[in-house]
Amino acid sequence: MNGRPNIVLVHGAWADGSCWSGVIERLQADGYQVTAPQFPLTSTADDVARLRQVLALQDGPTIVAGHSYGGQIMTALGTDAPNVAGLVYIAAFGLDQGESLGALLSQGPTPPALEHLFTDKQGFMWQPQDEFVQHFAADVDPAQAKVLHAVQQPTAGSTFSEAMGVPAWKSLPSWYLIATQDQAIPPDAQRMFASRMGATTTEVPASHLAMVSHPDEATQLIRTAAEARTAVPSGRARR
Repeated sequence: MNGRPNIVLVHGAWADGSCWSGVIERLQADGYQVTAPQFPLTSTADDVARLRQVLALQDGPTIVAGHSYGGQIMTALGTDAPNVAGLVYIAAFGLDQGESLGALLSQGPTPPALEHLFTDKQGFMWQPQDEFVQHFAADVDPAQAKVLHAVQQPTAGSTFSEAMGVPAWKSLPSWYLIATQDQAIPPDAQRMFASRMGATTTEVPASHLAMVSHPDEATQLIRTAAEARTAVPSGRARR
């Protein structure tokens, strides 16, 4: 559509594609082709395979936007992402080679939104409702936060120990929305991710679910990335 890229939205842990609803509505109103698939959250490899499956269906260049652990998924695309034109991180993990989520999070106190996770017999981690509403989705209307909690997908605990390979942001232009009131990924960690990837950055006074509580700002950053990559010739996505 006028050379504009497609948009693929990647949800994070304890979520599903519906967390992007406000952003999807706005991007669709702008005429963008948007896909927000469900990810199994069984391993990074499985989640990357799902992302590649969806990217293979896109007709032309695509902007990939990820939230939270969704940043881990798109970062793990590595250097093999031929139709990806740019990456947009929404309060998301942007690990470097050799880093893991668990090691990163262990460097400081456990964030309030992750303090009371519980693990089931299959090794999957879940968010209790009270912590989800009060910390994970702190600035979301409580009734809406309870709906988001109800549709959460559990996350394999093993994903926290998986080391990152060569990160996709090393070879793709990146944008980053920092949630300054995030109680899951410390804002200073987000600033560090954004800085070292050389991302175009904006800050929003939001909780971890920034795309839910601030859909206008999240949509605008994705739109900015899409407009920056419009009509970029195929094979020229690298910085």
